[in-house]
Amino acid sequence: MNTIIAVFIGGGLGSLARFGIQKLINSYQLTGFPIATLISNTLACILLGLFISITNTKDSTNTLLTSFIAIGFCGGFSTFSTFSLETVELLKNENYLYASSNILSSLISCGIVLWLLVKTNQNI
Repeated sequence: MNTIIAVFIGGGLGSLARFGIQKLINSYQLTGFPIATLISNTLACILLGLFISITNTKDSTNTLLTSFIAIGFCGGFSTFSTFSLETVELLKNENYLYASSNILSSLISCGIVLWLLVKTNQNI
């Protein structure tokens, strides 16, 4: 039951953080590119990569902390569904450059961040 509560609270806080970034970025955004989602997803990957690196390095895995941060917060903070919807909307509006840029930048930024953090951890 404690694990469920940790995921619940972490997910709620992650969702609130994503909402805050969305509001902040959208108030300044000048283009139709979904930068707020890219930023949220990339930051969630950075946090997840750092968390995995730190917990693996210290050889101590706290199930509640993992549930709270990795599953809850990072899961609520990142958003594959919004990324997908924004990409579909760009395609429906025939904005193929932004749609392909969104796909590539999301995959590359999130993939590279996690790869670098995990690889760095292997060298420690």
